[in-house]
Amino acid sequence: MTRRSQVWSLSALLFGACTGSGSDDSSGAPATDTEATTEPGTGTDATTDDTTDTATGVPTSGTTDDPTGASTTADPTGQTVTGTTDEPGTSTGPTSETDGTTGAAQVELPPADGEFDYQLGESYDPPRGVTIVSRDRNAAPAPGLYNICYVNGFQVQPDEEDFWLDDHPDLVLRDGMGNPVIDQDWDEMLLDTSTPEKRAALAEIVGGWIAACGADGFDAIEIDNLDSYSRSKDLLTQDDAVAYMALLSAAAHAENLAIAQKNSTELLDRRDEMGTDFAVAEECNTYEECGDYIGAYGDAVLMIEYVEADFTTGCEQYPQMSIVLRDLDLVAPGSPGYVREAC
Repeated sequence: MTRRSQVWSLSALLFGACTGSGSDDSSGAPATDTEATTEPGTGTDATTDDTTDTATGVPTSGTTDDPTGASTTADPTGQTVTGTTDEPGTSTGPTSETDGTTGAAQVELPPADGEFDYQLGESYDPPRGVTIVSRDRNAAPAPGLYNICYVNGFQVQPDEEDFWLDDHPDLVLRDGMGNPVIDQDWDEMLLDTSTPEKRAALAEIVGGWIAACGADGFDAIEIDNLDSYSRSKDLLTQDDAVAYMALLSAAAHAENLAIAQKNSTELLDRRDEMGTDFAVAEECNTYEECGDYIGAYGDAVLMIEYVEADFTTGCEQYPQMSIVLRDLDLVAPGSPGYVREAC
């Protein structure tokens, strides 16, 4: 059950990712991440990628197209950066070593059992005691805390449709009639991760957003809609999602950023292929999935609940974990409907 609420040189990275083996977030609950306020940024066909040269035609320098007008580096991997970044929250948590396929030797994980706040709807001053906060990529990080940058990496935010349709129409997934495939629950177009070439082109764009998160002072990346393949009318596979996620992980690690698996328990056993470092799990107590995430990521799991009874159960069953109760719209304090508790 899944739901949703956003180093090598580039040519070597893309070649390795496309020649290696490739390998959900639709909860039925109301929106738990931003829609108009946020911007964007896998099990059966791995062998088909093995014969494809993905380096051809992929730019390795210049700037990416960012719908916000910001200029970001086009190479989502860049060069290896040694040491740790001098940003808020980067010297307090545990580290995770990664293998050679994803870039950086070490990344900083969220502080184990650190108090967590989920601020995708609106940013606000974190409550006293909070050490970890997740915000949209267009928001500023919270000073002095461990900051996670939300990126919608697999689908198109509704207010970004013109950017994709006008500038990158070939990267939007199309049905047999040539129409964009839409996630009906969120009214979002799916991005086309079906070929190595398209995954590489997407990684150029989204990798630029990831690099911008690092430049802004974020410590980690949260990529949304890993499960888009399940809403693709069988046009995408788990292998496609895993192979693309590996490119985004490499882009994050090149910036010394940790990267999270967001939901999608069916891909937990492919963590190594994806190169992910920790997990962001929505409603895992509601759906009795928290143990699965802990089995894959240990104490590096951040849990968000939207039902008070399930939040209470989670706090009782997993007192060592970071769990937050939030309202579905993730509004700021003082707004109608605001809810936040942590344990």
